Amino acid sequence: MRIVPTNRLLFFVGLIIVPFTLLVVAASVTVPTIVLAAAVMVVAIMDAYRSRGRLQGIRVLLPEVVRISKGRQGNFNLRIENEQPAVRRIRLGLAFPEEIYTPAVELSVELPQDNPISSIVWLLKGLKQGRYHIGRCYLETASLWGFWSVRTGFGVDMEIRVYPNLFEEHKNLSGLFLSRGLGIHAQRQVGKGRDFEQLREYLPGDSFEDIHWKTTAKRGLPITKVYQIERTQQIYVIIDASRLSARSPGGGKSLSRNGEEEQNHADEFTTVLQRFITAALIMALAAERQGDLFGLLTFDDKVRSFLKAKMGKAHFNVCRDALYMLQPQRVSPDFTELFTFIGTKIRRRALLVFLTHLDDPVLADSFTQHIDLISRNHVVLVNMIKPMAVRPLFTSGAVSSVNDIYNDLGGHMLWRRMRETQKVLQRRGVGLAMLENENFCAELVSQYLTLKRRQVL
Repeated sequence: MRIVPTNRLLFFVGLIIVPFTLLVVAASVTVPTIVLAAAVMVVAIMDAYRSRGRLQGIRVLLPEVVRISKGRQGNFNLRIENEQPAVRRIRLGLAFPEEIYTPAVELSVELPQDNPISSIVWLLKGLKQGRYHIGRCYLETASLWGFWSVRTGFGVDMEIRVYPNLFEEHKNLSGLFLSRGLGIHAQRQVGKGRDFEQLREYLPGDSFEDIHWKTTAKRGLPITKVYQIERTQQIYVIIDASRLSARSPGGGKSLSRNGEEEQNHADEFTTVLQRFITAALIMALAAERQGDLFGLLTFDDKVRSFLKAKMGKAHFNVCRDALYMLQPQRVSPDFTELFTFIGTKIRRRALLVFLTHLDDPVLADSFTQHIDLISRNHVVLVNMIKPMAVRPLFTSGAVSSVNDIYNDLGGHMLWRRMRETQKVLQRRGVGLAMLENENFCAELVSQYLTLKRRQVL
């Protein structure tokens, strides 16, 4: 507990003691000055002594876990138990990290007289996804006569979980969802289906390719295989959490709105990895509505987490909890170990959506050399956020200096190298796409629905 002087005490000291001290020097008026100064000191000391236990009996109860979405307004309820009837006003402060914005780092609370328990709502907003711990709470109240402020601090245990914000992506994808068959709309499938259902006798018009020759030989009459459209498929999103994922995605919309302070620095906390995480959760929702199984894999120089493909709200929550704490590591990805792990753990044919970076020539060569380990058994799509400098020559808006020319030449060389990598992967049956940051989630869902409609799996 600490006791500090208030403005009232400083006012009395400045109003009484300082002028009378000057009178002592000027006119030798010593006795009244000493008596008055002693009286002020005695009153202040008595006030401090009587107010030592002002904050005893006041407890602050915080929730154990607070869940909010990044960039969206959230709140939590804070309870105050007051066993001191004489205390009616307190100041309350919490030690928030810089990734959590709050309109007020401290609150002045009026405690009710007729109820020892009061509740207040504290507003906050997460600027960066992750888990943050609040370990200290601070209280302050005035002394009995108002000459001192009584302060104390005590330990608390509250965890703030900032999840990826899917609200904006939901709005951007609402039209795509409606037009492509999510929700209550039927999904049109192309083809007769690939999933074997049963055997039946041959009917005129059946293709010779569908005749089951072994059963035909046993029964002595033509038998045809009947297929159905496969409804439940496995979708895996594979997220690269290596060093290149710590880059800023660039080209995104500014998050500032109405000059609010909490959004001025929001882009500082946005990385490519966070865009990957948001896209993965959007893909999980899309797969759930299509009736497919969704799985998740994260890696850097080794596999960090792996969740088998499942469906349901509980599985989505498990995926969300596995992703919101994911942070980029300062290592290069090991694609050889990754592809070996996939070949061992994922046996059934599935759609593998890689969210990685192939603009590094060394990483691109490593990826293309070992992709054959899984491309024969699975459908593989590789997606990356397009770097701002990657574009063909003579496509930039304006060139105003020599540096702009060299930057455009470097961007053209990188674009050409990416085109070569794309052709190499295409010959191996792997699709590579460089997507704009603003349309990243929408393009991923569009790719998935196109493959779903064509029954590529």
